[in-house]
This record gives sequence, C-alpha cells and structure tokens, in this order.
Amino acid sequence: MVVRPDVLFNHCYGNYAIAAINVFTLEQVLGVFRAAGVSRSPVIIQTTPVAREYASPTVLTAMIGAAAQFYPEVVFALHLDHGNESHITEALQYGKYSSVMIDASHDPIEQNIVRTRKMVSMAHERGVFVEAELGVLSGVEDQVAVAESESTYTRPEDAAYFVEQTGCDSLAIAVGTSHGAYKFSGDQGIRFDILRDIQQRLPGFPLVLHGGSSVNPDELARINQAGGRMRQGARGVSDEEILQATAYGICKVNVATDLRVLWTRVHREFFAMHPEQFDPIVPGRMYVAELEKLCIEKFEKLGAAGKAEAFRA
Repeated sequence: MVVRPDVLFNHCYGNYAIAAINVFTLEQVLGVFRAAGVSRSPVIIQTTPVAREYASPTVLTAMIGAAAQFYPEVVFALHLDHGNESHITEALQYGKYSSVMIDASHDPIEQNIVRTRKMVSMAHERGVFVEAELGVLSGVEDQVAVAESESTYTRPEDAAYFVEQTGCDSLAIAVGTSHGAYKFSGDQGIRFDILRDIQQRLPGFPLVLHGGSSVNPDELARINQAGGRMRQGARGVSDEEILQATAYGICKVNVATDLRVLWTRVHREFFAMHPEQFDPIVPGRMYVAELEKLCIEKFEKLGAAGKAEAFRA
C-alpha cells in the first residue's frame, strides 16, 4: 500500500518516527519489506541517484513494486533521496515516486530557496511530496564527501524563513548527525537546543534526521575479525537520542550505513568461514534474514511497530 509521507507524518508527529531506508539490491528490498510486514510498521523506501545509476530506475522500482505485490500488507512511501533537478525531473516523469528530495543544501540559502521552490512547484503539480534540506552534514554519502570543518548547523531562524519561501513539505536539518560509518566521537551528539528552537519556530512541521544509523561497534569488530579494516571508536546515533528527537518534530529518520555495515559483516564472515563457497545465494539469504532482524529492531525503537494498522484501517 503506497502512501505519501504526509499521511505518515500527520499520524506520527510527536509520538514516533518513520524509518526511511535506502535500498540498492534485491536482498535489501526483500529484507525491508519482510521486516515491515512482520512488525506491521509503516516504512519509507528510499533510492538515491547512485542506486538508480547502479540498478537503473526501471529495475530498481520494478523490484520494489514486485515486493509490494508480494507483501500487500506493507504500508510504505517511495522516496527519491538526495536528488538534484535532473534526478527529480526523471523521477516525476517516471511516475513511481510519492516523494522526492531536492538537496541544494551546499548552496547559499537564497540559491537553495530558488532551486527548492522550482522543484516544489514541479512536484506539487503532480501531487508529489517534497523534502528539502537546510544545513550541511559532514561524512560520506554515496559519492559525496564533506569534511567536518565544512559542515554547518541549521540556523533556526533560517529554517522558518526557508519553509515559508519554498513551500517544501518537510525539512532535513543539520543538528549534529553525519553520513557514513564514522559519526560521533567523545561526547558529541545531537544538538537538542537547535532542534528545540527549530520546532518552536515551525510547530507541527515534519523534520527529517539524516545520518540516523546507529553503527553498532560489535558489527565493526566482527568485520575486522573476519579480515576487514573498519576504523573503531566512533559511534552512530543512540536509541535514546532518536526517541528524544521524535518529541521535537523528527518524523523521518534516514538509515543507510547500518545496512551496508551488516552486508559487509555477513559476507566477510561467511567467506572467511567457508572459503570454498562461491554461491552468492547462500550469504544472500543470510543477509536478508539478518537485515529483517535489524529493521524490526529499528521499527520497534522508533515506536513505529504496529502502527501500519492505522493506515490500512
């Protein structure tokens, strides 16, 4: 059952958050849909421009559409993550997406407003929801790397002005999270003072947290034990921080890195223990099962488990 994100956000605002999960492969599509069906949780399925380039939009959306038919009880939105004008134009013409994101966050705010407003107008003509971004997250997202020194927090006064000027439907904000496997260190964490101020200036408006993976240190250690070289000592976003953030208007939490870390651990351990194996289906099945467990845990911690019933009713 495909819905627009605003349907999900109107229900979850202030109470729980929706996991927005980036998928690249068949195994990831199956794992996410299986988990959403078992936990009866609404979910946002996301594809990035890199994912669309890797699998092609036709193949990628066909896999998602086939999974939706196989798991008809799953309530989900299909979202284009981190798109530019050409990505969004293509996605709107393709007609499969209920939501798109225009990422002009690296531009000065007035240029960001101009670009975002244009995409909002185009998308709204087709009934498609638009997420925008204000502020710059550090870290690595697909082919884009941003140094910590180049990241900028979202200014609360700019957030209210930006939403008013662009007409966007949700806003991704920079409050301390980052993309990739190496996020927080030491006592660093979400800047709740900034988040609280933004919510007060935009009451009831859905906010989005990018870089929401937890990056389990045990997974990194197991990867290294199986021959990997993942850096230790960094942490992701804690469950406590996520739960606290939902009370301040965070409706959507993006998760991508945790799926990649899990893929690496499953495959490194499998081939280290079974060096004679070469069949991709065997570790593939293991990954789907492990990913299902990971997503169920995410849904439960975000408070979304069991909430799909409200939308099907």
